[in-house]
Amino acid sequence: MPASVVAGEVAPGYEPVRKAFEHNFAARGELGAACAIFAGGRKVVDLWGGFRETVPQRRWEHDTPVLVYSLTKGMTALVAATAVSRGLFAYEMRVADIWPEFAAQGKQAVTVRQLLSEQAGLAAVDVDLTLEDLADPLKIARQLAAQTPDWTPGDRSGNHAYSLGWLVGELIRRTDPRGRTLGSFFHEEIAKPLGLADQFYIGLPATVPESRLARIDGFKPYQMLLHPVTLPPGMLLALLCPWSLTSRTLNNPKLSQGPAELDQRKHWSVEDGGAGGIGTARALATIYHAFVTDSPVLRLRREVLQALAEQPVDPRLGIRDAVLKTNVRYSLGLEKPCAGLEFGTSHASFGTFAVGGSFAYGDPAAGVGYAYVTNRLGFYKWSDPREWAVRKVFSACLEADRGNAARPPEAHAD
Repeated sequence: MPASVVAGEVAPGYEPVRKAFEHNFAARGELGAACAIFAGGRKVVDLWGGFRETVPQRRWEHDTPVLVYSLTKGMTALVAATAVSRGLFAYEMRVADIWPEFAAQGKQAVTVRQLLSEQAGLAAVDVDLTLEDLADPLKIARQLAAQTPDWTPGDRSGNHAYSLGWLVGELIRRTDPRGRTLGSFFHEEIAKPLGLADQFYIGLPATVPESRLARIDGFKPYQMLLHPVTLPPGMLLALLCPWSLTSRTLNNPKLSQGPAELDQRKHWSVEDGGAGGIGTARALATIYHAFVTDSPVLRLRREVLQALAEQPVDPRLGIRDAVLKTNVRYSLGLEKPCAGLEFGTSHASFGTFAVGGSFAYGDPAAGVGYAYVTNRLGFYKWSDPREWAVRKVFSACLEADRGNAARPPEAHAD
């Protein structure tokens, strides 16, 4: 695919990022993608390219939104952080003090911090769900409240692929004086103040035409089994057993056609805070940048921003993910850097990865908001070669840029 398929701009010094992005289309099989990066208080990368779908081949535009799967969890976590800043609840509160029914089956001592850090043992929903069921978050929340956790809360962590959104949504609903839903709270408290009201949605309005969206080019579930090197082999083995925690978490609802089955109108409209967000890379990068630079329009409390940046309290039995079968460090609804998943310039960074290759994060130490989104799903849990190539080159450009900014000006003889 020729380089001319890529549009957008980069700041001086970040030209290698554009070359890496273009190379994804020329040599790495990219279909359609966008990358946006803010650093040091300015936008340094804003690129998009390729096609919104395989047939017909309509160009990806500057404002093309796409289903971003688990990148939505990052937005859900920042909704929770905003709620804490508004005094609706606190990270150290017991969930049962907000949601009394949650105390069932030994969960009475679980804190909001543990819940958001995916340590409460509620990764899976213990009833079979259909796509239609996802439109009833109150029903699913009641089910989660009544469940017995899959491990002693605080002992382990495990990817709450879908359930994190329903859990946070219920906390918001029960504490917000206006009784807003997760999607409404996100829209009014984060997206709208940042000028992104039409750039990212948790629950796509019917007024947004389908023709504006990029469509997902996915894979069948069995194809994952052919990639034991780039996907966690323990996760793949567990997926073969329908009764395993991994299968009950990642395959509920059961998507016989694979992740692309979520890319349809009846799911777009659902406020799925785990895997249903639809938006642009620019919106994701803008939001992360606002959180790492303490944007005044969001009215965030300093102690909340510090909590997002600080090292998390790891589970008692270590950070091996009970669902993904590999090490992941979770904190307050977000992933943090760890061995095998390094990103940002320090361990203060936080973000989320998504099935297929998309990635987004914020880096408080460098003032970075970063997002790469794609509509062609690859077989990597994270650090897909397309996204990783761009992130690696950006990191080198950022280091050079920061070095130049820190270097004193040369003295000139009169």
